[in-house]
Amino acid sequence: MTGTGPGTARIDTSRPHPARVYDWFLGGKDNYPVDEELGRQIMGVDGTARHIARTNRWFMQRVTRWLAAEAGVRQYLDIGTGIPTEPNLHQIAQRHAPESRVVYTDNDPLVLQHAEALTHSTPEGVTDYVQADVREPGRILRQARETLDLGRPVALSLVALTHFLGDEDDPYALVARLVDALPSGSHLVLSQLTADFDPEAVGRGVAMYAAGGVTLAPRTRAEIARFFEGLDLVDPGLVQVTDWHPELADGESTDDSAVISLYGAVGRKP
Repeated sequence: MTGTGPGTARIDTSRPHPARVYDWFLGGKDNYPVDEELGRQIMGVDGTARHIARTNRWFMQRVTRWLAAEAGVRQYLDIGTGIPTEPNLHQIAQRHAPESRVVYTDNDPLVLQHAEALTHSTPEGVTDYVQADVREPGRILRQARETLDLGRPVALSLVALTHFLGDEDDPYALVARLVDALPSGSHLVLSQLTADFDPEAVGRGVAMYAAGGVTLAPRTRAEIARFFEGLDLVDPGLVQVTDWHPELADGESTDDSAVISLYGAVGRKP
C-alpha cells in the first residue's frame, strides 16, 4: 500500500473536512464533532442534504457499472475517494471485471486509516491507495503508475471534488494535466455542485463551509462543461446526476422535495 510523503499528516479535528462531513451525511461513524456540527447546520437549512450526498454516491455507482460493463474499462484512478462506504468503486468494477485495477487518492489522513478496506482486491485485480492532494497531480500520477499502466485507458474519477477547489487553485489546469497524462480511450468522470437550480440554498451552504474554513465553489453548467473540453461526452451528456442513465440504478431511492444541485457527466478522450 502506498501512502507516504508530504500528503501524510496528522488528523486535524479542529476544523471540518469534506470527506468526514460527507461520511456523516452518508450515516458513517468516521467523523468528528466538528464535522457533525457542520453537517447538522447544513441539514438545518436544507433537510434534503443527506439525500443529495447519497444521490452523488449513486451517480458514482451507476457510472462505474457502465464503465466496467459497457465501456470495457479495466483501470480506475479515483481522486477525492472519501471514507469507504459500501459498495466502494473497486467492488463494483471488480464485480463486472475481476481483473480491474483501481488506485484511490485522498488528502484526509483519516481515509488512510481505512485504506485496508480500499485495498481488499479480487485475486485477479489490484487496488492501491495514494495519500495525496488533487493539487499534486504530478505526485498522484507518479505513484499511480506503480499500479496502473498509463499506456492503456484509465477512468479518472473526480466525483464531488472540483467544487472544493477555488479559482485560485486553477481547477481547469489541474484536471487538464491529469487528463493529458492518460491515453486515448480514457474517460473523465466528474460531478460538481451548481447554484443553477437553487441559488439561495447553495449560497447558504457555501457560507457554512466558509465559516468552517472550507472552500465550496459552485459552478454554472457552462463552467462545468469547460472541464470536458476536448473530450467526447458520453450520452446523455452533462446533466443533473439523477438523469445520468437512471436505468442502471441499484437500490436507489427518490426524494421529490430534494433539489439535486449537482451536474455530472462522463467524457471519453478521443
